[in-house]
Amino acid sequence: MTGVAAPGGSAPPGTERGCLGLVASACSGVQTRLAAELAEPAAARGWRLAITLTPTAASWFDDRALARLQATTDLDVRWTSRTPDVPRPHPDPEAFVFAPAGAGSVAKLALGLADNQALTVLGDAVGVVPMAVGHRVQPTRPAHPAWQGHLDTLAGAGVRVTGLGDTPWTGVLDRLLRDAHR
Repeated sequence: MTGVAAPGGSAPPGTERGCLGLVASACSGVQTRLAAELAEPAAARGWRLAITLTPTAASWFDDRALARLQATTDLDVRWTSRTPDVPRPHPDPEAFVFAPAGAGSVAKLALGLADNQALTVLGDAVGVVPMAVGHRVQPTRPAHPAWQGHLDTLAGAGVRVTGLGDTPWTGVLDRLLRDAHR
């Protein structure tokens, strides 16, 4: 994998909703559920998708899974940074959904640590662009003394935060998008 998958999909006709930044980190099921339960439903609902993965999440995708994800958008699926001489491959999204978001990525986002392309685009948008984060973490994570502080920091910046748990991500997409536009 090179850090960018060639565009293979097309923007749905009448993408009146605009561009949705869909960002995902390495969590159980990301390589199978992201396309089926988030990207495909969002595209079917009229969003043009700007998809960015964390590098670890990208490494979990085989060629077939990556092609399925790429087929939902006319934009490159990204996971690496571009060099300054390369034009920006994604337009500015009207909203962001970060799901699934692992515990480490949630903590980094709350702390403003942008150590990969996915966290860079999110970090630049916190407090500026409507954003929803659906975290998928171990059941013991909420017991960590810093966890609630990370969630509170994001919520204080206007980010809508929810746990994905074991629920279907498609249902969560509707709630995340609704909450992101409040």
